[in-house]
Amino acid sequence: MAAPLRLLGRLAVVTGGGSGIGRAVAQRLAREGAAVAVVDLNDSAANETVQTLSSDQLGHEHAAFVADVSASENVERLMNQIQSRFSRPPCISVNSAGVTMDEFLLRQTEEAFDLVLKVNLKGTFLITQAVARALVASGTTRGSIINIGSIVGKVGNVGQTNYAASKAGVEALTKTAAKELARYGIRCNTVLPGFIDTPMTEKVPQKVLDKFAGMIPLGRLGNPSDVADVCAFLASDDSGYITGASIEVTGGVFL
Repeated sequence: MAAPLRLLGRLAVVTGGGSGIGRAVAQRLAREGAAVAVVDLNDSAANETVQTLSSDQLGHEHAAFVADVSASENVERLMNQIQSRFSRPPCISVNSAGVTMDEFLLRQTEEAFDLVLKVNLKGTFLITQAVARALVASGTTRGSIINIGSIVGKVGNVGQTNYAASKAGVEALTKTAAKELARYGIRCNTVLPGFIDTPMTEKVPQKVLDKFAGMIPLGRLGNPSDVADVCAFLASDDSGYITGASIEVTGGVFL
């Protein structure tokens, strides 16, 4: 069944759009009528995603951009490139860029801790700030910022002290941004995926994935499209009275 065109005429930026959840989100937003700026550190992956997006039969364009979202100068350059290409700021932002460097607490290095927080938390902060600034400057009274957190940020997980800390920070950052930006008509929400079948999970042994699936009440790992469905809802006017919320997409599991 075709997706409703709830996002017709809107511009969305999706970080981490080269694979996994980010790619699925970009595809879903495009099907709902949005023009999509796909951002990834990997140029070829971002362009591959653009090639999979809905055709421009509605007159929309999609474009790929390369950026390391953990550095302010890169994010500033990215926003300038997007506005130059589309002649407007994005009114939808989905921050999906993220990394993992898993290790037990007793063996976790300072460098790995810093890197994960730099990408997952600082990167989300920089994109959220840049998009919000651009929207306020443009006078737009409608915006939706959606940050991808994790259920791990709420309940913790063995071997993921850095990742859990970064995702807990994403949720707190988003709730605070929601309070500050509501006056401008900008809504900010967090999506908390559980175990989702993405390139990140390819590193996990199959027997471990099977064990996780057995712990999930719905009986399976999530698909990236399960997360994308929620992001499309939060991007649309159907969620117009929702801000500062955290929506779990976990199949019912609490790790």
